[in-house]
Amino acid sequence: MKYLYIFIISLIFNANLFAQFPGANSQNTLVGKITATVIDSVTKKPVEYATIALGKTGQTKSTNGSLADGKGFFKIENVKAGKYRLTVSFIGYNTKIIDPVETTLSKPDLNLGEIILSPSNKMLNEVTVTGQANLIENKIDKIVYNAEKDVAIAGGNSTDVLRKVPLLSVDYDGNLSLRGSNNVKVLINGKPSGTMAGNMADALKAIPADQIKSVEVITSPSAKYDAEGTSGIVNIITKKTNLEGISGSVNAGVGTRQNSGNANLNVKKGRLTLSGNAGGYYSWPQTSKLDFNKTSTDQSVILTQKGESTTERLATNGSLGADYDINNYNSISSSLKLNWFEFSIDGTNFNSNKFANILSQFNRNTDNKTKVIGYDWNNDYTHKFKKEGQEISFAFQFTNSNLDNNYNSDFLFPSGSGVRDSTELGVSDAVNKEKTFQIDYTHPFKKVIWEVGVKSILRDITNDSGVDVYYPSTNTTTSNPNRNYIYNYNQDVYAGYSTFGFTLAKKYGVKAGVRFEGTSINGSANSASVIQPIDNDYHNVTPSFVVSRSFKNFQTVKFSYNQRIQRPSLFYLNPFRNSSDPLNATEGNPQLSPEISDNFELNYSTFIKTTIINASVYYRKTNDVIESVVSNYTTESGKPGSLTTYQNVGANNSFGFNFFGSVNPVKPLTLRANLNVNSYDIKLNSQNAGIAGQSDKTYFMYNAFASATYLFPKGFTLETFLITNSPRRTFQGKNPSFNMWSLGVKKELFNKKGSVGISIIDPFNERKNFKTEINTADFTQRSNFSIPFRSVGVNFSWRFGSLKVSNKPKRGVKNDDLKQGESGGQGGNMGN
Repeated sequence: MKYLYIFIISLIFNANLFAQFPGANSQNTLVGKITATVIDSVTKKPVEYATIALGKTGQTKSTNGSLADGKGFFKIENVKAGKYRLTVSFIGYNTKIIDPVETTLSKPDLNLGEIILSPSNKMLNEVTVTGQANLIENKIDKIVYNAEKDVAIAGGNSTDVLRKVPLLSVDYDGNLSLRGSNNVKVLINGKPSGTMAGNMADALKAIPADQIKSVEVITSPSAKYDAEGTSGIVNIITKKTNLEGISGSVNAGVGTRQNSGNANLNVKKGRLTLSGNAGGYYSWPQTSKLDFNKTSTDQSVILTQKGESTTERLATNGSLGADYDINNYNSISSSLKLNWFEFSIDGTNFNSNKFANILSQFNRNTDNKTKVIGYDWNNDYTHKFKKEGQEISFAFQFTNSNLDNNYNSDFLFPSGSGVRDSTELGVSDAVNKEKTFQIDYTHPFKKVIWEVGVKSILRDITNDSGVDVYYPSTNTTTSNPNRNYIYNYNQDVYAGYSTFGFTLAKKYGVKAGVRFEGTSINGSANSASVIQPIDNDYHNVTPSFVVSRSFKNFQTVKFSYNQRIQRPSLFYLNPFRNSSDPLNATEGNPQLSPEISDNFELNYSTFIKTTIINASVYYRKTNDVIESVVSNYTTESGKPGSLTTYQNVGANNSFGFNFFGSVNPVKPLTLRANLNVNSYDIKLNSQNAGIAGQSDKTYFMYNAFASATYLFPKGFTLETFLITNSPRRTFQGKNPSFNMWSLGVKKELFNKKGSVGISIIDPFNERKNFKTEINTADFTQRSNFSIPFRSVGVNFSWRFGSLKVSNKPKRGVKNDDLKQGESGGQGGNMGN
């Protein structure tokens, strides 16, 4: 803690010191805004979408500008006191020039009232202006996928969107990976969400695709970000916008597999912005089929399962937000996001097992329900100094997430078997609470930008678990003391960072930084015989560095290095053993250590006319890799079974190559392709060296997609999309491969304020089979999971209100340090 206090005192001292430098405040003045309404001189109606340019008086060069909205209103912000030349123009009208236009320190906001434009003598009878924003934007520090421009997303969820994002891949169960690594931190609007601390795959399925505006992929985060592990950050931007006046949107989708609805409302009046959002998602009951076989090396144990399960998902979410600019130097904001989703798995299967030549057969009926309720409350205050670019911000976030997992498993044995029927009743109530405090300060020098900040994250996790067994023949219930406990886990993180960014010789950009993070962990159960207490403190210093070189024709080469730490989240830590299928039980591991990774990347990007190319080679060394481990264990009935948990299995060296390209061979047609290839070369630690016999091999994995979009006249758009992913390796075996083909058509309506679309996914494949294989020195385990996949969906959207956008920088807390959960653990569907 003393290091944190020293860092905070140093931060405040330096902020005050720089504010007192001679000339620190003399280079800037109070900024204001210029507003007006553009009117047609003949019809007296507003001139929609007129172009407004602002430059210094007496000069023709423009330094600021705006675009009038559908009511002819425009606003130019960040205008310093002075005299300007204002130019208003639109096709078919004579250009209007007002010179000078003057703002002063005493009156920084200037309203020019109505500006009259007169029609040109050569006015066109009809003018049609069309434009199409890029679906993929290749920026210097990230790749942006503009989901709202995708016509083939109708009625799906966020996993359908993420599958189309360059560098990302999503398997059949919704597990997200970036360049072959599952160590991805997902943010919502630049901020963490408590629901992601549980099963991230299920949390992503709860977000309707229609609610997503764009997705940002950041592969080389600077030291300003939390020391997020290995692969990078995925930031999902929802359709909340700051629009002048009252505006909003409504989206609805209906499909053969899933349905969604979402509504947004934004109210902006002067310096106050209010926003609200509500949405929901529901998937029709989906019947899956499972074939499972586990055979010991000596053939003494053979476990087989064959059955069906029905999965149903329902989710709702909503948010309320308020932003207020007190003046040009101070602003505050607060937002509350609510999340609720649940899914149920009802299944039955037949078990035929052999133990030492003794055959045991029974039917198992399971009712498994998982529910997550949570909220995220964010507050922040930003103060801007008079020196342009100098600012300090204070942020606080409180997040709470409750994860309930309940199951009933009926075990029905044949008459005469000598084994009485029973029902296992399991309950797990896990609560994850987080408090985050953050201070960030930015100071611009003449050619250098300095960023510094401190942060603390206080996590409190409590898990109340219990398992009872009911025997209907005697109407009695027994409780196992080893399966009933309350577990408390506390994790406190204290961090500080400093970064410097500057440009050399106008062609070289450099940003370097270092981050310190101290972690204090302790955990204990009310029964030490059940779970051993842990008490662990560690400190990490994680540097980051990036240098870019720009060339002519918009070419850029970038080299980056960063070190990251990634701590396991509640999904991996929760010690509750889910034995709804006792022969395939799962549980978390509170003894896990964090992963540490070193990342090197060389990137090349260029933009040539209508062609975009982004290519990278990278190397990633990760220590204490966290993976699922399947091992033998003895059930409470004394029978052998499989237990899936998580361990730090060793170190992985991964080399990779990524290519993304986009081209317009003809004006209406856009072709895109993405390919990622990376290696998997795990070096096991002593604890796991004897579990798998194939760990000394190097494996290569790939994921790729290709798409084509064609713009037809009269607002019709057609898109087709194909994705293919190789099996994902683990040190014990491989998880299923995945491929998908989709086709979408959209028609714009209501003067481009609405649209209707239809999407088709895998029309020639009613079901898909996903095969998993695990090989160890003791046993071989194979499973085939079959799910319905073919679907058709229809989507409708409508936007209303003003089109005048007021862009403001995002503020608030960003927690990027946790390894988030993947499907297949608590609440998973294996064996159901």
